[in-house]
Amino acid sequence: MTFEPEFTPEAAPRLSWWERTRQRLAAGGSGPANPARGRALRRVGWVVLAILLLYYPLGMLWIHQIDDNPDFPPPQTAPGESRTVAIMAALIDRETNQHRWTPNDPFFVPSWALDNMPNYQLGMMAAMSRIAVELTDHIGRARGTSQADPDLEKAAGNLKYPGHIWIWDPSISIWPTATSEQQYQAGMRSLIAYNKRVGQGQAVFERRSDNLQAALERIASDTGSMSATIDQHLTQHAGTIFDFTVDDIFYGNKGRLYVYYLVLRELGHDYEAVIRERNLATVWNQMVDSFRTASELYPVVVMNGRPDAQLVPSHLATQGFYLLRARFQLYEAINILLK
Repeated sequence: MTFEPEFTPEAAPRLSWWERTRQRLAAGGSGPANPARGRALRRVGWVVLAILLLYYPLGMLWIHQIDDNPDFPPPQTAPGESRTVAIMAALIDRETNQHRWTPNDPFFVPSWALDNMPNYQLGMMAAMSRIAVELTDHIGRARGTSQADPDLEKAAGNLKYPGHIWIWDPSISIWPTATSEQQYQAGMRSLIAYNKRVGQGQAVFERRSDNLQAALERIASDTGSMSATIDQHLTQHAGTIFDFTVDDIFYGNKGRLYVYYLVLRELGHDYEAVIRERNLATVWNQMVDSFRTASELYPVVVMNGRPDAQLVPSHLATQGFYLLRARFQLYEAINILLK
């Protein structure tokens, strides 16, 4: 008569970690001894997935704003101050303080996935950078050979800063650096300081016709570059269904046109005496209206049809038409100032 040894847990062979893990996976991942823990982990996973799926779309909708208000006013200016300088400072404040500056947002911010708003803001800053250079080179000097205004030099340098720089950029330094919006806000403060000195008679804002002419020529040069970009894209890519750059060009141009519209509107006040003396009012008002019309184009989706398409529009071609119309009127105003 034989006796089988009684089975006890101590007598069971000790399994390796790998064997225990394999058995848990075969049993459904949580192990037969702790099914509640597995259900809890699955619930946490679904919650995290839901948050991720909602975080970016809802965050993008919350942040996205193409602010092209044509009636955006300059702040109240003191006697002698420039309304043109005031509107530039107000625009910088609006886009970096009141709205979010989106072109440099990192991946964990929902506006990182935006496309149109960043290009629009970059276009705005590119236009203001050109106007700041014009202020430094001509309008802010008594004559071309006089010393450049220090506040305008600072502002022009700050506004040239790239718009994609976040607090940390390894291509520049391993250490934290100044963000794009910080540089632009420094430029805004320099513009405000310069304008206050203009009102106090301590800085120059020349209201001569040759300075106005030079400002118009600089804007006309930039609109020519925009037109060439549109022409090149239409020549190479018109009719392409999946074109992921056409909206970048459109909104970059829109940002520039919007700034030029507001700047020209305020230059009309700053140079009111010159415009009246040269009988320029009619042409000037038509030019400003053309820039306003061009800057107000805002399709729900930017379509890239051929210019002669029957069904699919070419919003870039439409923008180019209004841009060229405004540029033609710029040169009309320049020719009148030359006489």
